[in-house]
Amino acid sequence: MNFRLILNIMGYTLWVEAGCLLLPLLVSAGYGEACWEPFLWTLGLCSLCGLILTRIPARKNRLQGRDGYAVVAMAWIVLCLFGAVPYVLSGAVPHYADALFETASGLTTTGATILTDVEAMPRGILFWRALTQWMGGMGVLVLFLALMPRTGAGAVHLMRAESPGPIKSKLLPHVSDTAKVLYGIYIGLTAAEIVALCLAGMDFYEAVLHSFSTISTGGFSTRNASIAAFGSPAITWIVAIFMFLSGINFSLIFISLRGHIRAALHSEELRLYTLLTLGSIGLIAASLMVQQSVPLGRALKDSVFNAVSTVTTTGFATADFAQWPVFGQMLLVILMFTGACAGSTSGGIKVSRILLLGKLLHREIKKILHPKHISVITVDGQLVEDRVVSSAAAYMVAYMILLLGGATLLAWDNLGFTESFTAVLTCLGNVGPGLGRLGPAGNFSPFSGFSKVVMSLLMLLGRLELMPILVMLSPRMWRER
Repeated sequence: MNFRLILNIMGYTLWVEAGCLLLPLLVSAGYGEACWEPFLWTLGLCSLCGLILTRIPARKNRLQGRDGYAVVAMAWIVLCLFGAVPYVLSGAVPHYADALFETASGLTTTGATILTDVEAMPRGILFWRALTQWMGGMGVLVLFLALMPRTGAGAVHLMRAESPGPIKSKLLPHVSDTAKVLYGIYIGLTAAEIVALCLAGMDFYEAVLHSFSTISTGGFSTRNASIAAFGSPAITWIVAIFMFLSGINFSLIFISLRGHIRAALHSEELRLYTLLTLGSIGLIAASLMVQQSVPLGRALKDSVFNAVSTVTTTGFATADFAQWPVFGQMLLVILMFTGACAGSTSGGIKVSRILLLGKLLHREIKKILHPKHISVITVDGQLVEDRVVSSAAAYMVAYMILLLGGATLLAWDNLGFTESFTAVLTCLGNVGPGLGRLGPAGNFSPFSGFSKVVMSLLMLLGRLELMPILVMLSPRMWRER
């Protein structure tokens, strides 16, 4: 383990967070709010700690695989711990456990909240809340790689450990160039949505914050009623379109921008993602019309928006789906499990893993029927290594263990089975709202401080694809080679 280099990179990451803290500080000062001082104190604390860590001399300027996992896990934990400070110092969220939950929910783009009245919060706090989602959507360390290209050949381990999905590859030969391309697409989508929302009638401040939350598939809103508060069909459809785009693998968007649209459309993952979304929309709309006599237009609008919001794990809402028919709620739970594409900003298990595990199941059935037949798994015509397939299976096992174990721990609060189970599901999948009292009209404040810490850890586990946090628990992780 290259501990000194790990501490160096954590220091630079704190500098990135300090730079981001400058924006809500300016927003608070611009609106004449007193909460600019907590941002200044936190900015100074991040800068000081970052300076101390970056001054530690490193013997080797190269990361190994285990170093990458350690950096990602430790950096995200530190970012959450520091990012919660402005909430507490400003008095917006007095208890640190609550502030940690809100910060973890932001950075992991989960969108779950303990705030009972979002509209009463200072504008600077709401800006920081949305900005944490935008920071975490593409990844703080990916931003670090884009800003600081001299990270050595081992920098690829950082991107692989932080980027979502079972198959991780560079778009360009150099990792820093790949990071710049990813953030270029990310910023471009954000700017496009800001313009579209402003043209639809949303004011600039709210357009910026909702664009941060949409492109990062986070779901934090400035309104208690989320997107439904605006009562604008144009805003609803704009947000729905950008949510769907943010759920697409960014490498496919990159390929499309280079003129290879046909190749992107032939992606099996994209096809399954689209089919899953459209199928859920149709079934939910039918359920609303038949079981609750909802008019066609409203059923279609609510099913489109909330299905897309759930499959991309964004968490925005135009209706309280906790009041929908059980059939519709069950479909949303399935979408919470699956998530969208790998290489996007969404959470969940990812469609690519579902695709791989489905093909693995098909291969095992063929082996039973034809024991001598040799079958391989391919995706988009490319052979998938058994290592990748076994990794997806191991991920699924770990996911289910954490889901059941977490639900058991949260059940101690005795809030109900629906609340305990969907709370863990939505935190581990980085979805946002759950069912029952945790639906779009509710929040996570009823849980105890212990449960909020557990859920904060589950959100980090889900955002980092489980392994960076889990390998930290292995004694071998900390042994020198």
